[in-house]
Parts: sequence; structure tokens; C-alpha cells
Amino acid sequence: MPSASGLSRRALLQLAAAGLSTMAASGLAKAQFVSPPAAPGQTEDHSPDAPVPIEVKSRPIPWFDRHDHDRVRFGALEYRSGLVLTSPYPQFGGLSGLRLDAKGERFISFSDKGRWFTGQIRYQGRAMTGLADVESAPMIGPYGKPITAHGWYDSESIALDGSLVYIGLERANKVLRFDFSKGFTRARGEIVPLPVAASRLPNNKGLEALVFVPKGQPLAGTLIAISERGLDPNGNLIAFLVGGPTPGQFSVRRTGEFDVSDAVLLSNGDLLILERKFSWTSGVGIRIRRIPLQSVAPGAVIDGPSIFAADLGNEVDNMEGIDAFVTEQGETVLTMVSDDNFSMIQRTLLLQFTLVG
Repeated sequence: MPSASGLSRRALLQLAAAGLSTMAASGLAKAQFVSPPAAPGQTEDHSPDAPVPIEVKSRPIPWFDRHDHDRVRFGALEYRSGLVLTSPYPQFGGLSGLRLDAKGERFISFSDKGRWFTGQIRYQGRAMTGLADVESAPMIGPYGKPITAHGWYDSESIALDGSLVYIGLERANKVLRFDFSKGFTRARGEIVPLPVAASRLPNNKGLEALVFVPKGQPLAGTLIAISERGLDPNGNLIAFLVGGPTPGQFSVRRTGEFDVSDAVLLSNGDLLILERKFSWTSGVGIRIRRIPLQSVAPGAVIDGPSIFAADLGNEVDNMEGIDAFVTEQGETVLTMVSDDNFSMIQRTLLLQFTLVG
């Protein structure tokens, strides 16, 4: 995403750093988060596309505000816990999104270099303590080869519909659909037909957020696709309704020079849009807007209030993914993950908040 000064988004975020529709709504079974066990007598799969177990280390983030360690409330969110994630596995990093199961434990994540990461979040009480059973595998395209063999990089967005996993490819302006019931992370992606206008989105400013609308919600059966900074004639963010009862194009009002990085649909029908920005005067900014799903329609320009804002005074980085789940106590928990751009001066963060407002 080039800036006015000609620097890339990655360069801007590196300079600044130097100074997971929810699973509960989609109904994805827990068993689909785990690699299928080997059949009796079956030998271990050593093919290049097979999932490989990896080690992921974690360090707790005890507070979110760098200056006021007693502060836990941030807009409509209350900080629960956070982790800094590292791994000796050279391809770990660049995480662009995640989706969690109904308990907030099993996860599917992926990197912007076309690799799956699956595993489990471990907890002690309400605090995350680390990851376990983490595996990585390449995303496989329609012709049985890793998507990177087609030059398809920048896998940036994810949505779920049961066993179906949708992945948005930003630079290619494509969406792939994987059926995890057919081999888990070894399933082949199929190209999802998109409106012609999606192919015209600017390079590196394309589809950045995907949400699948489940049964019981307005627009049920629709895949919502929002661009990072593809702008309509009025300077608002271009978005699409793919499939469903009313396919078409709409816009998300762009304010404060924020760009979209992800979105999630809450069980009550509210759409949360995660956004970020960078400027030389204020640095990195993170924001979440809350928008009623019923306001989304072809031709609409949707908008909603900010319920959360953070900057480099907080424990943030290049926050690219968001998901939600509901605890047994009825609390809605938001989980955010950052993309470290495979940079030594950025971090992979996993943060959790309770939605209280």
C-alpha cells in the first residue's frame, strides 16, 4: 500500500515499530481443527505439502497500556491477556487473520505467504498462556500445487461457512474456497466467482476482509468482501456482497485515513471492522468500528461509531486479524493477531479483549 511519500505499507509499519464470521456462528466442528489421525498401519506423510508440526514460543503481555499498567478499559473493550509469539520455524510469521472455534481454543490462521497455521490456544483461567499442537502447511491451489506457484501471494482475509474456508488473495484480487472436510489443510482451493469490479481494485489495496453471513442473520448465505483501500468516486472503501439473496456492491465510509484490515460478525448481527492507519505525525493507529448488519445492502454507504482505538502507546503492532467467540459465562471475547511482515523489528501479537460496551 504505497504512501504519499512512496514508501510501502511494510516500510511504514517497520519504521513505526522501530520508534478470528465467528466459529460459534458458523458451527465449524471442533474435529475440523485437528489434522486427521493416521489410519492403523499408515506411514507418516513426508510429502512437501503435508502439515508439519512446529514449535511456537510465547511471552505474556501483562498490560495493554504501556504507561498506565492498571488500566484495563479501552473504549468498549476490556483487556484480558496477550502473547508475543515467536518460532524457530523460518516460515512462521506474517499472520493475516484467524478464526476460532466456539470455545476460543482451536484456531485456523494463515500467513500472507500462502501457508496455513493451525493449533490450539492454551488458557489459565481467562488468560492465554501459549499455543499447542501447532502445524503448518502450504495452501494448495486448484491444480494441486501451492498457490505461490501461481504467483498468488498476499493471502490476507478469511471467512468460514461450516467446513468451507474462504481465503482472499489481495494482490491477485481473488477468493479461494477450501473444503476442510476433504483433507483439512491439504484441501484444494477453488476460485470463487467475483464481480468484475473486484478485479479492478488497486494493486496491494484489494480484498482485505471477508465475512460469511450464517443462517438466521440478514443476508444469510452472503460472503461480504471489503477492500483495504479500493476507493469509490466519493473516496469511500469499495466492498461487495458475493452470492446470497442480494449480491452487489456497496461502500464503507472512510474516515480519519483508516484502511480496513479485517472484519468479524457478532452473533447479535453487528459487524465489527478492524482498521489501521499510519502518519508521520501520529504514527500507527488501530480502530474498531461497529456497524449493524441490516444497514449493509447493494448501493449503501455504511458507517458506524468507533468502539476501540489504540496507538503506539499501547501494545499494538500491524494488527491484521480479528475474531470473536462467546464464553460459557456469556462474555463476547475479541481476539486480534498482528502481521509482523517477517521483520525483526515487528512482533506477532495475540491479544484478547472482552466486549463490554
